[in-house]
Amino acid sequence: MTDWVALCDDHAVFEFPFAPDGYPKRLEGRAAIAAYLEDYPDRIDLQAIPSLEIHQTGAPETIVVEMRATGRIVATGAPYEMSYIAVVTVVHGRITHYRDYWNPLVVLTSLSDAKSPLTQTP
Repeated sequence: MTDWVALCDDHAVFEFPFAPDGYPKRLEGRAAIAAYLEDYPDRIDLQAIPSLEIHQTGAPETIVVEMRATGRIVATGAPYEMSYIAVVTVVHGRITHYRDYWNPLVVLTSLSDAKSPLTQTP
């Protein structure tokens, strides 16, 4: 995640329009983005991006990215698979705006299973 955050402008904005209650819908600045992603590897072990398509837009600095990520939920070892669509703006080689349309139901189900007393080991 450190390398991902390093791609961001100091004043980058990340938005998550479908974020459920308890999750941020907007992050402002590289420090906020870094804090949000800090423990991500402790929860989800991303292992591959087996599908990636990049689409040009009418604005040369903005692209639409379709991707699928796979890995595992760290707490349970359960498989993780998420499809994303992101609208990304890059200025002077840095991400300035990232709008991520991910399915929160996948994460909520996976992480609630990880917190379930039936799946935790003492």
